[in-house]
Amino acid sequence: MILVIGEILFDVFENEKRLGGAPFNFACHLKSLGLPVRFISRVGNDALGKKILNVLEQYRFNIEDIQVDDTHDTGTVSVQLDASGIPTFHINTDVAYDYIHYLPKAHSSLMDNADFIYFGTLVQRSKQGFENIQKFMKNQHPGALCFYDINLRPDCYSRKVILASLEHADILKLNTQELDECKRILRFSKDNEAFIPFLMEHYELKFLAVTDGDKGSELYTPDGRFRSKTHRVSSMVDTVGAGDAYSAMLLVGIIKGWEPDRMLSMASMFASRMCNIRGAVPDSRGFYEPIKEMIGNGG
Repeated sequence: MILVIGEILFDVFENEKRLGGAPFNFACHLKSLGLPVRFISRVGNDALGKKILNVLEQYRFNIEDIQVDDTHDTGTVSVQLDASGIPTFHINTDVAYDYIHYLPKAHSSLMDNADFIYFGTLVQRSKQGFENIQKFMKNQHPGALCFYDINLRPDCYSRKVILASLEHADILKLNTQELDECKRILRFSKDNEAFIPFLMEHYELKFLAVTDGDKGSELYTPDGRFRSKTHRVSSMVDTVGAGDAYSAMLLVGIIKGWEPDRMLSMASMFASRMCNIRGAVPDSRGFYEPIKEMIGNGG
Protein backbone atom coordinates (compact mmCIF):
# COMPACT_ATOMS: atom_id res chain seq x y z
CA MET A 1 0.00 0.00 0.00
CA ILE A 2 1.13 3.54 -0.82
CA LEU A 3 0.46 6.12 1.91
CA VAL A 4 0.41 9.73 0.73
CA ILE A 5 0.43 12.54 3.31
CA GLY A 6 -0.01 16.20 2.46
CA GLU A 7 -1.99 19.04 1.00
CA ILE A 8 -5.09 19.02 -1.14
CA LEU A 9 -6.24 22.42 -2.36
CA PHE A 10 -7.80 24.37 -5.18
CA ASP A 11 -5.64 25.95 -7.85
CA VAL A 12 -7.42 29.19 -8.72
CA PHE A 13 -6.89 30.20 -12.36
CA GLU A 14 -8.23 33.36 -13.97
CA ASN A 15 -11.55 31.81 -14.93
CA GLU A 16 -11.81 28.57 -12.94
CA LYS A 17 -10.83 26.56 -9.88
CA ARG A 18 -9.18 23.15 -10.27
CA LEU A 19 -8.32 20.60 -7.64
CA GLY A 20 -4.61 20.28 -6.94
CA GLY A 21 -1.81 20.01 -4.43
CA ALA A 22 1.22 17.86 -5.24
CA PRO A 23 0.39 15.01 -2.81
CA PHE A 24 -3.20 14.81 -4.06
CA ASN A 25 -2.08 14.90 -7.70
CA PHE A 26 0.39 12.10 -7.00
CA ALA A 27 -2.18 10.03 -5.10
CA CYS A 28 -4.87 10.61 -7.72
CA HIS A 29 -2.64 9.40 -10.57
CA LEU A 30 -1.66 6.24 -8.73
CA LYS A 31 -5.24 5.53 -7.67
CA SER A 32 -6.46 6.04 -11.24
CA LEU A 33 -3.76 3.69 -12.50
CA GLY A 34 -5.09 0.97 -10.19
CA LEU A 35 -2.57 1.01 -7.35
CA PRO A 36 -3.61 0.75 -3.67
CA VAL A 37 -3.39 4.25 -2.17
CA ARG A 38 -4.43 5.90 1.09
CA PHE A 39 -4.36 9.69 1.24
CA ILE A 40 -4.19 11.68 4.49
CA SER A 41 -5.01 15.39 4.35
CA ARG A 42 -7.10 18.11 6.00
CA VAL A 43 -9.74 20.48 4.58
CA GLY A 44 -11.83 23.27 5.99
CA ASN A 45 -15.44 22.92 7.08
CA ASP A 46 -16.50 25.08 4.14
CA ALA A 47 -17.92 24.82 0.63
CA LEU A 48 -14.55 24.02 -0.96
CA GLY A 49 -13.85 21.39 1.66
CA LYS A 50 -17.19 19.71 1.02
CA LYS A 51 -16.48 19.77 -2.72
CA ILE A 52 -13.13 18.08 -2.11
CA LEU A 53 -14.76 15.34 -0.03
CA ASN A 54 -17.26 14.70 -2.82
CA VAL A 55 -14.50 14.45 -5.43
CA LEU A 56 -12.43 12.12 -3.26
CA GLU A 57 -15.46 9.87 -2.84
CA GLN A 58 -15.83 9.74 -6.61
CA TYR A 59 -12.20 8.62 -6.85
CA ARG A 60 -12.96 6.01 -4.16
CA PHE A 61 -10.52 7.36 -1.62
CA ASN A 62 -11.21 6.55 2.03
CA ILE A 63 -12.88 9.74 3.29
CA GLU A 64 -12.10 8.82 6.89
CA ASP A 65 -8.47 9.71 6.11
CA ILE A 66 -9.45 13.36 5.49
CA GLN A 67 -9.60 15.57 8.58
CA VAL A 68 -12.11 18.43 8.67
CA ASP A 69 -10.98 21.68 10.32
CA ASP A 70 -13.63 23.93 11.88
CA THR A 71 -11.20 26.84 12.28
CA HIS A 72 -9.11 27.06 9.11
CA ASP A 73 -10.22 27.38 5.48
CA THR A 74 -9.53 24.85 2.76
CA GLY A 75 -6.26 25.63 1.01
CA THR A 76 -6.17 27.68 -2.19
CA VAL A 77 -3.43 28.78 -4.58
CA SER A 78 -3.64 31.59 -7.12
CA VAL A 79 -2.07 30.46 -10.41
CA GLN A 80 -0.87 32.81 -13.14
CA LEU A 81 0.36 31.36 -16.41
CA ASP A 82 2.87 33.00 -18.70
CA ALA A 83 2.72 32.80 -22.49
CA SER A 84 4.40 29.39 -22.45
CA GLY A 85 2.02 27.93 -19.86
CA ILE A 86 4.60 28.10 -17.05
CA PRO A 87 2.82 28.78 -13.75
CA THR A 88 3.56 31.25 -10.96
CA PHE A 89 1.93 30.32 -7.65
CA HIS A 90 0.68 32.50 -4.80
CA ILE A 91 -0.01 30.10 -1.93
CA ASN A 92 -2.37 31.21 0.82
CA THR A 93 -1.12 30.62 4.35
CA ASP A 94 -2.61 29.33 7.62
CA VAL A 95 -5.08 26.97 5.99
CA ALA A 96 -6.45 23.57 6.94
CA TYR A 97 -3.67 21.41 5.50
CA ASP A 98 -1.14 23.25 7.69
CA TYR A 99 -2.73 21.43 10.64
CA ILE A 100 -2.80 17.78 9.55
CA HIS A 101 -2.66 15.89 12.85
CA TYR A 102 -0.88 12.62 13.48
CA LEU A 103 -3.54 10.52 15.26
CA PRO A 104 -1.99 7.34 16.69
CA LYS A 105 -5.25 5.38 16.89
CA ALA A 106 -6.12 6.13 13.27
CA HIS A 107 -2.68 6.23 11.71
CA SER A 108 -0.45 3.66 13.41
CA SER A 109 -1.93 0.75 11.45
CA LEU A 110 -1.61 2.70 8.19
CA MET A 111 2.04 3.41 8.93
CA ASP A 112 2.62 -0.26 9.77
CA ASN A 113 1.05 -1.45 6.50
CA ALA A 114 2.53 1.12 4.12
CA ASP A 115 5.14 -0.15 1.67
CA PHE A 116 5.78 3.39 0.43
CA ILE A 117 5.19 6.74 2.15
CA TYR A 118 5.08 9.95 0.11
CA PHE A 119 5.49 13.43 1.60
CA GLY A 120 6.68 16.87 0.57
CA THR A 121 7.82 20.22 1.92
CA LEU A 122 4.86 22.62 1.62
CA VAL A 123 2.80 20.82 4.25
CA GLN A 124 5.67 21.36 6.70
CA ARG A 125 5.92 25.15 6.25
CA SER A 126 4.28 25.91 9.64
CA LYS A 127 5.58 24.84 13.04
CA GLN A 128 2.53 22.61 13.54
CA GLY A 129 2.82 21.12 10.07
CA PHE A 130 6.49 20.30 10.50
CA GLU A 131 6.01 18.70 13.90
CA ASN A 132 3.06 16.60 12.76
CA ILE A 133 4.65 15.34 9.53
CA GLN A 134 7.78 14.42 11.43
CA LYS A 135 5.61 12.41 13.84
CA PHE A 136 4.34 10.41 10.87
CA MET A 137 7.88 9.82 9.64
CA LYS A 138 9.14 8.74 13.05
CA ASN A 139 6.40 6.11 13.22
CA GLN A 140 7.02 4.53 9.83
CA HIS A 141 7.54 0.78 9.51
CA PRO A 142 11.25 -0.09 9.12
CA GLY A 143 10.55 -1.82 5.80
CA ALA A 144 8.72 1.13 4.21
CA LEU A 145 10.43 3.33 1.62
CA CYS A 146 9.90 7.10 1.88
CA PHE A 147 9.45 9.16 -1.29
CA TYR A 148 10.36 12.79 -0.62
CA ASP A 149 9.14 14.99 -3.49
CA ILE A 150 10.76 18.20 -2.36
CA ASN A 151 8.59 20.75 -4.27
CA LEU A 152 10.10 23.96 -2.89
CA ARG A 153 7.83 27.01 -3.07
CA PRO A 154 9.00 30.56 -2.22
CA ASP A 155 8.73 31.40 1.51
CA CYS A 156 7.33 27.91 2.24
CA TYR A 157 10.41 26.03 3.43
CA SER A 158 13.37 26.25 5.77
CA ARG A 159 16.75 24.62 6.22
CA LYS A 160 15.43 22.75 9.26
CA VAL A 161 12.54 21.21 7.31
CA ILE A 162 14.69 20.10 4.39
CA LEU A 163 17.42 18.57 6.54
CA ALA A 164 14.91 16.67 8.69
CA SER A 165 13.01 15.44 5.62
CA LEU A 166 16.13 14.25 3.84
CA GLU A 167 16.94 12.10 6.86
CA HIS A 168 13.78 10.08 6.18
CA ALA A 169 14.10 9.90 2.39
CA ASP A 170 14.84 6.74 0.42
CA ILE A 171 13.64 8.19 -2.89
CA LEU A 172 14.24 11.87 -3.65
CA LYS A 173 12.80 13.80 -6.58
CA LEU A 174 13.68 17.43 -7.32
CA ASN A 175 14.35 19.79 -10.21
CA THR A 176 17.61 21.52 -11.05
CA GLN A 177 16.67 24.73 -9.22
CA GLU A 178 15.78 22.73 -6.11
CA LEU A 179 19.04 20.81 -6.41
CA ASP A 180 20.94 24.11 -6.38
CA GLU A 181 18.93 25.28 -3.36
CA CYS A 182 19.69 22.06 -1.48
CA LYS A 183 23.37 22.54 -2.26
CA ARG A 184 23.18 26.06 -0.79
CA ILE A 185 21.31 24.85 2.29
CA LEU A 186 23.79 22.05 2.88
CA ARG A 187 26.67 24.50 2.29
CA PHE A 188 28.22 22.24 -0.30
CA SER A 189 30.82 24.14 -2.30
CA LYS A 190 31.57 21.66 -5.11
CA ASP A 191 29.59 21.19 -8.35
CA ASN A 192 26.58 18.93 -8.94
CA GLU A 193 28.80 16.14 -10.23
CA ALA A 194 30.07 15.84 -6.66
CA PHE A 195 26.92 16.94 -4.84
CA ILE A 196 24.60 14.22 -6.14
CA PRO A 197 26.87 11.32 -5.09
CA PHE A 198 27.21 13.07 -1.72
CA LEU A 199 23.42 13.15 -1.30
CA MET A 200 23.11 9.51 -2.37
CA GLU A 201 25.74 8.34 0.09
CA HIS A 202 25.07 10.66 3.03
CA TYR A 203 21.31 10.02 3.08
CA GLU A 204 21.53 6.42 1.84
CA LEU A 205 19.19 7.16 -1.07
CA LYS A 206 18.07 4.31 -3.30
CA PHE A 207 16.84 6.59 -6.10
CA LEU A 208 17.42 10.27 -6.86
CA ALA A 209 15.60 11.87 -9.81
CA VAL A 210 16.47 15.32 -11.18
CA THR A 211 14.18 16.98 -13.73
CA ASP A 212 15.25 19.84 -15.96
CA GLY A 213 12.17 20.95 -17.87
CA ASP A 214 12.40 20.46 -21.61
CA LYS A 215 16.05 19.40 -21.27
CA GLY A 216 15.04 16.01 -19.86
CA SER A 217 15.74 14.25 -16.58
CA GLU A 218 18.26 12.06 -14.84
CA LEU A 219 17.93 9.15 -12.45
CA TYR A 220 20.66 8.12 -10.07
CA THR A 221 20.75 4.73 -8.40
CA PRO A 222 23.52 2.81 -6.61
CA ASP A 223 24.11 1.17 -10.02
CA GLY A 224 24.81 4.42 -11.86
CA ARG A 225 23.42 7.46 -13.66
CA PHE A 226 20.75 7.33 -16.35
CA ARG A 227 19.36 10.09 -18.59
CA SER A 228 16.22 10.59 -20.69
CA LYS A 229 15.12 13.28 -23.11
CA THR A 230 11.78 15.02 -22.61
CA HIS A 231 8.89 13.61 -24.62
CA ARG A 232 7.38 16.01 -27.11
CA VAL A 233 4.25 17.84 -25.96
CA SER A 234 1.75 17.67 -28.80
CA SER A 235 -0.42 20.60 -27.72
CA MET A 236 0.90 22.63 -24.78
CA VAL A 237 -1.76 23.96 -22.40
CA ASP A 238 0.19 24.35 -19.16
CA THR A 239 2.83 22.57 -17.09
CA VAL A 240 0.82 22.55 -13.85
CA GLY A 241 1.19 19.14 -12.21
CA ALA A 242 3.63 17.73 -14.76
CA GLY A 243 6.20 17.09 -12.06
CA ASP A 244 3.66 15.23 -9.93
CA ALA A 245 2.78 13.00 -12.88
CA TYR A 246 6.49 12.33 -13.36
CA SER A 247 6.82 11.36 -9.68
CA ALA A 248 3.80 9.05 -9.83
CA MET A 249 5.10 7.15 -12.84
CA LEU A 250 8.57 6.97 -11.32
CA LEU A 251 7.09 5.16 -8.33
CA VAL A 252 5.12 2.85 -10.62
CA GLY A 253 8.43 1.89 -12.20
CA ILE A 254 10.08 1.32 -8.84
CA ILE A 255 7.19 -0.89 -7.68
CA LYS A 256 7.23 -2.89 -10.90
CA GLY A 257 11.00 -3.23 -10.95
CA TRP A 258 11.52 -1.56 -14.32
CA GLU A 259 15.00 -0.84 -15.59
CA PRO A 260 16.04 2.81 -14.99
CA ASP A 261 15.82 3.73 -18.68
CA ARG A 262 12.22 2.53 -18.81
CA MET A 263 11.35 4.39 -15.59
CA LEU A 264 12.67 7.63 -17.05
CA SER A 265 11.00 7.19 -20.42
CA MET A 266 7.61 6.38 -18.93
CA ALA A 267 7.82 9.18 -16.35
CA SER A 268 8.72 11.69 -19.06
CA MET A 269 5.93 10.44 -21.31
CA PHE A 270 3.31 10.73 -18.57
CA ALA A 271 4.47 14.22 -17.59
CA SER A 272 4.31 15.38 -21.23
CA ARG A 273 0.73 14.13 -21.57
CA MET A 274 -0.26 16.17 -18.53
CA CYS A 275 0.93 19.29 -20.34
CA ASN A 276 -1.80 18.73 -22.94
CA ILE A 277 -4.58 19.39 -20.40
CA ARG A 278 -5.44 22.26 -18.07
CA GLY A 279 -4.62 21.77 -14.42
CA ALA A 280 -2.93 19.00 -12.52
CA VAL A 281 -5.39 16.11 -12.89
CA PRO A 282 -7.56 15.13 -15.88
CA ASP A 283 -11.33 15.52 -15.88
CA SER A 284 -11.87 12.13 -17.52
CA ARG A 285 -10.79 8.73 -16.23
CA GLY A 286 -10.38 7.79 -19.89
CA PHE A 287 -7.16 9.79 -19.87
CA TYR A 288 -5.51 6.93 -17.98
CA GLU A 289 -6.65 4.01 -20.14
CA PRO A 290 -3.82 4.13 -22.72
CA ILE A 291 -1.33 4.65 -19.88
CA LYS A 292 -2.63 1.58 -18.08
CA GLU A 293 -2.26 -0.41 -21.28
CA MET A 294 1.35 0.74 -21.64
CA ILE A 295 2.08 -0.21 -18.04
CA GLY A 296 0.40 -3.58 -18.52
CA ASN A 297 2.48 -4.21 -21.60
CA GLY A 298 5.69 -3.51 -19.73
CA GLY A 299 5.97 0.18 -20.64
